[in-house]
Amino acid sequence: MRPCALSDPGMPSFTLEVRFFHLSPELSPYFTALYRFALTCDEGVTVADSLHPEWAAMRFTYAGTPPVACVIPSAMEQCPPFAVSGPTSRAIDFRLSTSRIFGLGLHPAGWARFIGQPAASFRNRIGDGEACGFEVFAPLLRLIDAVGGDDDAAAAAINGFLLDLDARTPPVPARVLACQEAIKDADLNDVDDLAERVGTSRRSLERLCSQYFGFPPKTLLRRQRFLRSLARFMLEPRGSWSNALDRHYYDQAHFVRDFRAIMGMTPSDYAEMPHPILDRIIAQRMVDQGAVAQTDLPTILRYGGGKAPRSAEKAK
Repeated sequence: MRPCALSDPGMPSFTLEVRFFHLSPELSPYFTALYRFALTCDEGVTVADSLHPEWAAMRFTYAGTPPVACVIPSAMEQCPPFAVSGPTSRAIDFRLSTSRIFGLGLHPAGWARFIGQPAASFRNRIGDGEACGFEVFAPLLRLIDAVGGDDDAAAAAINGFLLDLDARTPPVPARVLACQEAIKDADLNDVDDLAERVGTSRRSLERLCSQYFGFPPKTLLRRQRFLRSLARFMLEPRGSWSNALDRHYYDQAHFVRDFRAIMGMTPSDYAEMPHPILDRIIAQRMVDQGAVAQTDLPTILRYGGGKAPRSAEKAK
């Protein structure tokens, strides 16, 4: 059985505070927004949620207990303080207890610049950042620890470290940036069209996507189609699955098949689950994954994260 968050009012409580920090503009092609969340639970309480597919990510637990997590359908495992995940095409299930965590995503262009291994070799995996090719970022946990709980100082230290890393790292191949931007286009649903947009052959595109994006271009386009639909449902006021479907889905049954394959459950099951963590970060996460533009978010969500209220209409 998939984990569910503790949501019964009669059960022990938890509190969650989330903050986002936008990095210097020159870092935006390579990194997502930086976030920090502080979770405080009653003794013995864990909070569970299920995260949509995403680019590679790093999570630094600087107080409390690191998450327990897995990329489905793998078994849940205890994460280290510096935990990393590769690009994913399936859901990440996780459980948290009292903890303080900084998180930072790595766009494909960031992978191309800073990670010395093919993204496909670490897709749908979670590991120890000290031993998985992310060692260049290991000093970040020590920088966070050094400021003694001052979140603004920690964010400034992280930003400074990344700027220094950016200044001494060779530039990324232009086609990586072109592909990263192109797959955000909701009109693109064909690999040949993507190759033309990037300015390369289909075969070269396959190699580029495997090396830096983690998946074949067909999988990437499928993932973006799914994320656009999920974003509409989660973010739009009075959202419903029927109104959320991306136009590249043939019908609702097509979407349900994708949903089961990616999230390991039906859309109805997902809608009925509480999402105590994701509800607080979903808006910025969908911007970071290229599923929605910041300017296209409902006004209430553009700067504060979270989600708007929506209806309970379900898909089977």
